[in-house]
Amino acid sequence: MIKIAFFDTKDYDRKLFDEYNEKFGYEIKYYESKLNEETAYLAEGYDVVCIFVNDRANKTVLDKLNAYGVKLIALRCAGFNNVDLDNLGNIKVVRVPNYSPYAVAEHATALLLNINRKIYKSYQRVKKYNFDIDGLLGFDVHGKTVGVIGTGKIGKVFIQIMKGFGTKVIAYDVFHDDKAAEELGFEYVSLEELCRSSDIISLHCPLTKETAYIINEKTLSMMKDNVIIINSSRGKLINTDDLIEAMFEGRIGGVGLDVYENEEEYFLQDLSGSYKRDKNLSLLISMPNVTITSHQAFFTTEALHKIASDTCQNIKDIFEKGECANEIK
Repeated sequence: MIKIAFFDTKDYDRKLFDEYNEKFGYEIKYYESKLNEETAYLAEGYDVVCIFVNDRANKTVLDKLNAYGVKLIALRCAGFNNVDLDNLGNIKVVRVPNYSPYAVAEHATALLLNINRKIYKSYQRVKKYNFDIDGLLGFDVHGKTVGVIGTGKIGKVFIQIMKGFGTKVIAYDVFHDDKAAEELGFEYVSLEELCRSSDIISLHCPLTKETAYIINEKTLSMMKDNVIIINSSRGKLINTDDLIEAMFEGRIGGVGLDVYENEEEYFLQDLSGSYKRDKNLSLLISMPNVTITSHQAFFTTEALHKIASDTCQNIKDIFEKGECANEIK
């Protein structure tokens, strides 16, 4: 029987994986703690380590997992920036690349609309029976130029949504999908042109050495005044210090974040009763033109079912066939 050490467990994880595991028959041990240098010992005696976005599989952790005889890391997400692929040793890695591009793209759109049309601010007023609309002025998304950084599955769905609003879409990606550009009606441009021309910029690229801090002092300085920036991908795509400085200068119209570069200690847990705080995160939360959600873009019924079913199947493929279509090589 294949034994799985399951880290960063939430109630919904346990419920769905237990349901799908009836077909696969794995032995699963659920841990609420995240995988890191201090908790890696919990994987001793297990064949598989199953982790999520804020678990840490760096060289130190991987060395320990190799020593414990772990054969596979099964990611319950598409991104794999939290795994040191250069130091895997004998461990294979699988992921879930196609759990639901619609979930993330739709959430990015929700962030955009909330910021632009001041939905939360209006909601708070109306709860107090204040129906004044002064200070709630937005703009038509129709006719604006939307810059999309990253044209993978999620980026393409977001582009489809933006085209439905009647926008002009330009995109930046190291890998061009010319067929999609023609079919969806968008144009690839340089990063510099995207920054200079876009009224709205949305990030949908993976976190790599090349994309880390792709939004920084230099790229921010190129952007239009009052640009809206949306990030539902990975927090470290944005240099938070540089973003805050640009916002203090009044150059940014609004920011919507479902991710944050130092989110590991905060997101996906309740810290309302704790005194633990992150200075930059607290600054962003306090700003009236910033909307932050807690890495929930993936969080739809359809996506959760796809994550559970694909993760179980990925594990089966590796142990029965020695390979998997979703293996990271």
